Amino acid sequence: MQIRFIRTLRLPESGTHALPPGLGEFPLRRVEDHPDTVPSEWLAKGGVMLPVYLREAMWLSFGGTRTPAALQVGVGKVCAVSGERWSGRLARTPQNYTVLPRQPWLDGINSGDGTVRQFVAVPLGLGATVEGQVTGEETTGGVQLQVFPLGPEALARWRRAEAARPVPPPAPAQGGGLYGAPPGPAPTGGGFGGPVPAPMAAPPAPAGPGAPRGAGPGGRPGAPAAPAMGLGVGGSMRQEVYRDERPLSDWAGEPSARVFVHLVTPPAWRRITGEDPPPSPVDRAAYTRAGLPWFDYYDDSAADLAPTDVLGGVKPVGEWLGDDHTPWAEPAPGQVKPLGNAPRPGSPVQDGDW
Repeated sequence: MQIRFIRTLRLPESGTHALPPGLGEFPLRRVEDHPDTVPSEWLAKGGVMLPVYLREAMWLSFGGTRTPAALQVGVGKVCAVSGERWSGRLARTPQNYTVLPRQPWLDGINSGDGTVRQFVAVPLGLGATVEGQVTGEETTGGVQLQVFPLGPEALARWRRAEAARPVPPPAPAQGGGLYGAPPGPAPTGGGFGGPVPAPMAAPPAPAGPGAPRGAGPGGRPGAPAAPAMGLGVGGSMRQEVYRDERPLSDWAGEPSARVFVHLVTPPAWRRITGEDPPPSPVDRAAYTRAGLPWFDYYDDSAADLAPTDVLGGVKPVGEWLGDDHTPWAEPAPGQVKPLGNAPRPGSPVQDGDW
């Protein structure tokens, strides 16, 4: 499976809106490739990092799934689907994972009734993150991903059913070809201007006695701490988080892979990697005035998860950072494109202790 972090338009915090477009991928870099410039605690956690602006919005695109998978998405080690604290196990009451490939993307935390609240980047320490509002602390930040495969018997049943299924004609590209396509030249490599997937790393064996975590090659410590970023919520959009139709026992009891995604401010990104971050996000009013598309995804064969009380009480980042004064213009008729009913390998990513 592949997970891509997609830049997008930030929605107003009032009202419920269509799905915003993809405006290209966030660049991803492995933490272990920068042992002398990342903070030492990042080396201990391993994973990847990406640059994000204050109040910039993002969504997660899922693709390349060859067999069914259960994916947990944590924001500051709070489940984006259930609102529960991060867990090493799958749960059904409430469901704390999404099922791939049925779930094509995730734009925010589950707010139920066919909606999610958009992921928006904010610094730790203000209380604006989902982590801060749910747990009362802001100590983790970032995004956590963990995937569970089907167990051997369930996988064998699925393969038999797939072998017996008639081969359908090719379907139009979705997600990477429509929802994720940035304005301008046609994207390549499945969309998003040449994807760099976030590879999932298999959980490592525990370090032996006397083997400290968090040192770079040759025991070199990492750089001083960088500004910590996490995810809060912004506006509401029409998107369902689908209920799993399989019994929980179909899934493996242990994750097959996981990765910690660090969110980096643009100045810290430049210092750590020596690269310039992407330009500041496009203005949404200019995007809409240009007649570019918004999207609406519908799957009449799936059931939406009900909201949880915990995530229902999360307030938008404007409560902490002030009102959003960015101009807003509703898409004109015909700008909202209906979707629905409708892989590039990367280097292994080092997992760590988180």
